[in-house]
Amino acid sequence: MDVKYLEIIKAPVITEKSQDRANIGQYVFKVDSRANKTEIKNAIEKIFKVKVKEIRTLNVKPKKRRVGRYSGFTNKYKKAIITLENGQTIDLG
Repeated sequence: MDVKYLEIIKAPVITEKSQDRANIGQYVFKVDSRANKTEIKNAIEKIFKVKVKEIRTLNVKPKKRRVGRYSGFTNKYKKAIITLENGQTIDLG
């Protein structure tokens, strides 16, 4: 497995909504903000050995947060929603 692919896929997004999507064959990942859909598709197929049907991407904007008197912003990142071919699954657990 190429190291480049591991740099594109940062981490899975584990939320209630993303877990519900996994039941219908969709998985959500944080990805490198410079990666395009073709690079993300190749990385998912090589790392998890599955066949990708569709990819949707979105840029998550930073949100303002406060802790006491200190204020700042959360980090921005790119999120990819991966739809797999029928019968394919990814084990994230």
